[in-house]
Amino acid sequence: MTIVLVGTDPNGLTDALEAEGHTVTVADVGNRPGLEEAGIHEADVYLLTEMSQATSIAVAKDLNPDLRVVVYAEGSLPDFASRQTDLVVDPDLLGPDAVAEEL
Repeated sequence: MTIVLVGTDPNGLTDALEAEGHTVTVADVGNRPGLEEAGIHEADVYLLTEMSQATSIAVAKDLNPDLRVVVYAEGSLPDFASRQTDLVVDPDLLGPDAVAEEL
């Protein structure tokens, strides 16, 4: 599976995903150029790790409507972003290895 991860990765999610055989590209900023450079058009999953970049969900879905959107961060999403999100996981409740295995 091809995953575009946007945001920081303090929990080691990228390593856990790659250990499960997923291809991961990281974009520090979820704007249109950053997402396109990270390969959002070919991605299966958009994985957001920073709630402050929630507006990037709409951009990602505009570029690739078939994306599965997963948020792995503390806090809550704005209403507009939660409607486009398939799964929200709190890092305090589920570790990166479990998330990687489930994806």
